[in-house]
Amino acid sequence: MPETRLLHPLRSRLAHQLDPVLYSGRGMSPLNIAIALVIILGILLAVIQTEPNIRQGHEHWFRYTELALGSLFLLEYLARLWTCIENDSIKSRWQHFFSFFAMADLLAIVVAFSLYMGNGGVILRLVLLIRVIRLARLGRFSTALECIAVAIRSRTYELLVSGIFGVIVLLFAATCLYLVEGDIQPEAFGSIPRATWWAVATLTTVGYGDVYPITLLGRILAGITAVTGICMIAVPTGILASAFSDAIKEAKEKHRRLPKVLDREI
Repeated sequence: MPETRLLHPLRSRLAHQLDPVLYSGRGMSPLNIAIALVIILGILLAVIQTEPNIRQGHEHWFRYTELALGSLFLLEYLARLWTCIENDSIKSRWQHFFSFFAMADLLAIVVAFSLYMGNGGVILRLVLLIRVIRLARLGRFSTALECIAVAIRSRTYELLVSGIFGVIVLLFAATCLYLVEGDIQPEAFGSIPRATWWAVATLTTVGYGDVYPITLLGRILAGITAVTGICMIAVPTGILASAFSDAIKEAKEKHRRLPKVLDREI
């Protein structure tokens, strides 16, 4: 149809601006940069609105601002829905519609218009922070998130083993401090669940300081636990860092091959 031939080039150009996978330039596309600035503005407004002294007396201004932002997000949502089939990995618009980021976009739009209609409670305003998730889909941020997911999936077994080891060390440390300090500090170490709070804070090297052993043996065990915690955190960190590096290399290679594939198709 003539209409299809007329609209297809426009859809293709728009898709290359909206979809970071199709965009062959460096960094984010100009359109996605503009969208990111609008999202950042929306995030700042969502944060500011939680301050009663600022919100009181300016409710109408905030409402109309949310209406404007919601309208812009709606246009972006419809544009992404229209252009999504330019990406070969998306077989139909329904697939895009039910994707995580598309549902997040839709929720952000619904919340924005709900606030304009005057249905904005505190929780609903906080839901506006879902725009942070929307920001992650733009440019290479979405690729980075995909790489993190790939890295976790590729090292699931190793991470599971290190997690089980961490739980064992946690319970062992809590049990030891319960046996050593339980009678001396029953309010802090009088049971294994109570001692577990100290073990969590020590193994993660947070060390709040609200609970700590006072006996010599307890302090020795605390030192051993702290050193063990550093080693325990280093294991999954190293596993994820290696897997993430491999995933990033694969993503860069895939992105490097994409322009050549598009040129052959054109």
